[in-house]
Amino acid sequence: MKWARSFVALAATLTVAACDAARTPPAGAPTRSSPAASPSHPAEITLAFAGDVHFADRTADLLRDPATAFGPISSILSAADLAMVNLETAVTTRGTPEPKEFHFRAPASTYDAVKAAGVDVVTIANNHALDYGRTGLADTVDAARAAGMPAVGAGADAAAAYAPWITEIRGTRIAVLGFNQVSELWSEWRATDSRAGIAMTRDLPRAVAAVRAARSQASVVVVYVHWGTEGEACPPAEAREFAGEMARAGATLVVGTHAHLLLGDGWLGHTFVQYGLGNFLWWRDDAYSNDTGVLRVTLDDSAISKTELVPATISRRTGRPELADGENAARIRKEYADLHACTELASRPT
Repeated sequence: MKWARSFVALAATLTVAACDAARTPPAGAPTRSSPAASPSHPAEITLAFAGDVHFADRTADLLRDPATAFGPISSILSAADLAMVNLETAVTTRGTPEPKEFHFRAPASTYDAVKAAGVDVVTIANNHALDYGRTGLADTVDAARAAGMPAVGAGADAAAAYAPWITEIRGTRIAVLGFNQVSELWSEWRATDSRAGIAMTRDLPRAVAAVRAARSQASVVVVYVHWGTEGEACPPAEAREFAGEMARAGATLVVGTHAHLLLGDGWLGHTFVQYGLGNFLWWRDDAYSNDTGVLRVTLDDSAISKTELVPATISRRTGRPELADGENAARIRKEYADLHACTELASRPT
């Protein structure tokens, strides 16, 4: 069941030293009904995060019926108060392919499918949002606005790309930001004060300022990062260093994707870090892994009280994530727990 929320519209301004921007949610954004919570003990809030999503090759066929594109796993996303994925595609029919190996694009019905699955916000800070240049990026952003789907991590300039989307759920204000750490074309694709593009981790002062500003406006700050090394189950030093910067800047939760497989999680002080959620709704039978899942995070007021991975596997036939059960679910849970060993993260808040 989705809960009622009020969306906060704040002025968007950003400099390298300070980012005081908040996304104004588009008209038609989803609303939720809410049970009353006692003043002394607010009701729990549930967040759900999943990995990389796009509609190409085998998954393109799923858009014939956007309402059912994600299948039964939509129930997990819809049950959360706030659900988020990485939309790893340009949403456009225009533009010129950039000088890179892989190019993904999809029609505007992509946003219908994402909304129907119960997703409330997407990050487009990744190494495919500009596959079809800045024309394709403009279409991606415009289509999100038209669909009423908040999209973070890219925009018409740095002020837009580094701005958080802020929502309020039963009195708790939550800010969401997206960043990209993948090196491919990063300097050409980064957003600047006068150029459209993506929020990049390598523009570290700007990224830190954005998170600090978001923290001044919300009691919960979610940072979703496209990072890691493809096929590597342990986070690289660059990812670990950026996670530390985000923790010091005030992030409550840092999650990520890009490696095409699940990575481990743990704590940096009171900041929960999840280094890799893997593919989720994916175009091909991946050589790295078809294991995936939904990270479910429970907040008690503004503090994280519980985290868990809901195991799933990607269908070799459709590319759609399907909930795992029995021995398969037990295997994924065990392997996921074992991934903690190389994260250099604590097993509990410190």
